[in-house]
Amino acid sequence: MPKIFEYLGILIFFYSNDHEPIHVHGKYENFESKAEFFIENGRIVKIVIKSVKGVSPLKGSKLKDFEDFIEKYGDRIIDKWINYFVLHKEVDFERIERRLK
Repeated sequence: MPKIFEYLGILIFFYSNDHEPIHVHGKYENFESKAEFFIENGRIVKIVIKSVKGVSPLKGSKLKDFEDFIEKYGDRIIDKWINYFVLHKEVDFERIERRLK
């Protein structure tokens, strides 16, 4: 499970056996959601937040924090996905402790 970011306590990661569409999981305590990225011509055109089967989804302020992070860091998440799943490279973990503006 490559951990790629932690944002205000939310762990953002891929599962090692993940699949397309490109997506990332966000977990806080026992809650987890995922964000799917839809890309056209190399650009993110849509991001959809979804529940993860068998797990309670992120709620309230943690869901909002996850959405804000995904919106601002989407391109970097895509880069890490490509590096890990396509190029088979290690990806760096980054901890962000300040709220994004």
